[in-house]
Amino acid sequence: MAYTTLQTPRGTKDFLPRDARRKRWMEDTLLGLFGLWNYGEIITPTMEYHDAVCAGGATGLADNLYRFFEKEGELIALKPDATTPVARVVASRLKDEPKPIRLCYSTNVFRYGETHAQRRREFYQIGVELVGQGGYIADAEIIALAVQALQAVGLRDFRIDIGHVDYYDGILQHSTLSHNERRQIRGALLKKDYVALSQMLNSSGLDPAQRRLLKLLPDLRGGEDTLDEALDLATNPVSKKAVTDLIAIYNALKAYGLDGWVQVDLGMIKDIQYYTGMVLEAYTSEMGFTLGTGGRYDNLISQFGYQCPATGFALGVDRVMLALSRQGSWPPEGAVPVLCGINGHDLQLGWQVAETIRQKGHRVEMDVAIRDREELTEYAKAIGFDWVILPISPGKLRYWHIDKGWQEGELAKLLDLLGGGENYG
Repeated sequence: MAYTTLQTPRGTKDFLPRDARRKRWMEDTLLGLFGLWNYGEIITPTMEYHDAVCAGGATGLADNLYRFFEKEGELIALKPDATTPVARVVASRLKDEPKPIRLCYSTNVFRYGETHAQRRREFYQIGVELVGQGGYIADAEIIALAVQALQAVGLRDFRIDIGHVDYYDGILQHSTLSHNERRQIRGALLKKDYVALSQMLNSSGLDPAQRRLLKLLPDLRGGEDTLDEALDLATNPVSKKAVTDLIAIYNALKAYGLDGWVQVDLGMIKDIQYYTGMVLEAYTSEMGFTLGTGGRYDNLISQFGYQCPATGFALGVDRVMLALSRQGSWPPEGAVPVLCGINGHDLQLGWQVAETIRQKGHRVEMDVAIRDREELTEYAKAIGFDWVILPISPGKLRYWHIDKGWQEGELAKLLDLLGGGENYG
């Protein structure tokens, strides 16, 4: 495929200033929220040894890695997810820490694959890992924090779907299906190709009860009643235990007052293979793909030589940003942009006024072209600034707003008009 030096590689993107500000604000907001829950930030390298990110095949991401050799001959890979490097750190450096360990991160990850439906090859994840604690209360904390994270950035009309990998696995646990047949059935559920699923099941050697339940999986979605139905339909102890785990988690979320944001989905199948229990996905009605994903992964850390339960979630930063834009949910930019002219070439006065306004949390662009008042007005319009100022003397200036025209007054009055700063501007 032909490309030019003006393009980015497939599956990557540039963040222009407005989106970069929004991305930074979202990351700061969420890392701040995670900190309030006592999750400490961890930063892992962009590249890892190939064997580490494969984790003994537990991730299922080996076919999607970006690989390269170092000059010393070691096989290196760009990290395809954030959880596996965290598992490595826990096993190598944190295993003697008091449990549970709460960690959070914001990072870019890399997966080779087809680019469609917001599926990129370089994308950004922000999330948490609760390490060293099993049980439904830990899982409920992860789901509750996922709900609060989406609320914190202002997203409306979203839901968190929860399921359990053992409900599906329990159905096939004692079947005579070949590895290839299991892979095809899993693939059909993952792609939500229910026509292919039905055809495969009809030609399989599964007994009628197993076939019926697998065909019903996509319909086992909804509220609390879905859990009762799934429990009645389960034909094996593994699937029944999965439902009782979800009932306990759901009841905890009810106690937190967050069950209204949560829906049960027993047909949820994950493409990453290290999940061992509760799984979750975040959705919004504006988009037909997930905003985030997560769940329990009790065996991943053992791939690094240390058995330790864990649970967590990650949000796709790019996808949440898109959802906020489609819902029109971005908060207003608190930092008002101001263009500061240099009246009479008085650099010191212009600098002092600009610094005073910056200290209030507003963005100030100094006019390095030394434009006159009319030229400043035209330039401000061109770059989307509503406020232009020309210092006259310390504490006094001329200022212009697109709706008010030029006025003269005290700097303190202008600061009152600008209001509070900061936010993501």
